[in-house]
Amino acid sequence: MQWRSWQDTGANGTRILHREFHTPGGDLSASIQITDDWPYGDQIPFVADHCVPRALRQVVTGRADLPALAHLLVPPTSEDIAAFLKEAERARAFADDRGVLLAGGWGVGADMLNWLCGMEQLMILTQADPDLVADLFEMVHLWNKRRMEVVLSAGVDLYIRRAWYEGCDFIPRKFYREVVLPRLKADADLAHEKGAKFGYICSSGLLPMLDHYLAAGIDVLIGLDPVQGTGTNLQEIKAKTGDRICLWGGVSGAITVEMGTEAEVRSALRQALRTLGPQGFILSPVDNITVDVPKTWSNLEVFREEWRLHRGQCGSIRPREEFLSA
Repeated sequence: MQWRSWQDTGANGTRILHREFHTPGGDLSASIQITDDWPYGDQIPFVADHCVPRALRQVVTGRADLPALAHLLVPPTSEDIAAFLKEAERARAFADDRGVLLAGGWGVGADMLNWLCGMEQLMILTQADPDLVADLFEMVHLWNKRRMEVVLSAGVDLYIRRAWYEGCDFIPRKFYREVVLPRLKADADLAHEKGAKFGYICSSGLLPMLDHYLAAGIDVLIGLDPVQGTGTNLQEIKAKTGDRICLWGGVSGAITVEMGTEAEVRSALRQALRTLGPQGFILSPVDNITVDVPKTWSNLEVFREEWRLHRGQCGSIRPREEFLSA
């Protein structure tokens, strides 16, 4: 396989980056209109969130692109695996020394398809040509399985699949049931076969999918944001999942922790504990904290202080062995 990249100027004076892949199965290309906040300089990553809203041409536009794509979705090399296992060995020693979970990932499904096709185009294709999207899902599933097997071989306690774009905001329930669910269940089964728990990150469009999560056998649902996501009513999620799925999150990181008042942080934390605790709940800002300013740090200290006051509502901190045996 060979590839080349170049740039030119668009009609409105903006800078356009192009990348082209030449494979035995055909050619693929992508074009990106660069904005001031583009983080990759003069390069276009193969897939990335930043590419999707700036793309003038996506990597995959139709069925004719699949033979070429097959040459890009390659398994990890022996050198990749050796480097990963060496790093994982250090991480395992760190986790064992401190009695904490060793998590590994990232698994992908629809997130990868959105990177390849673009979000709007993928939603259109799901309706107009569901067989094409199903075939693309299968290609990504098989590619991801090879990566997943390497991660699981390191003895991780928790394998995590990123699924921010697998909620009902992006995927019809019928398509999810017929195409996504069987592959998701296969991933969860593989993790369980290798002695790991299976975690699934989705922070919007959850409620209509809960039956599918239960059927798939996921162990941990990560990303319960009661503020930003649709279909994230904490009471309904807890009532539906009961003690069958561990729930992780409960407080919005971006809205409540980074932007809220001290009173709002305390109130949101108490509500999360009352609703999702005491057992089968991991309290966390969702998805994470990214804004490094004094207000964020102050609210994080409030978050920790309020947790210390009310942590009895979420049970005791459980050692890794109890989590894995649950």
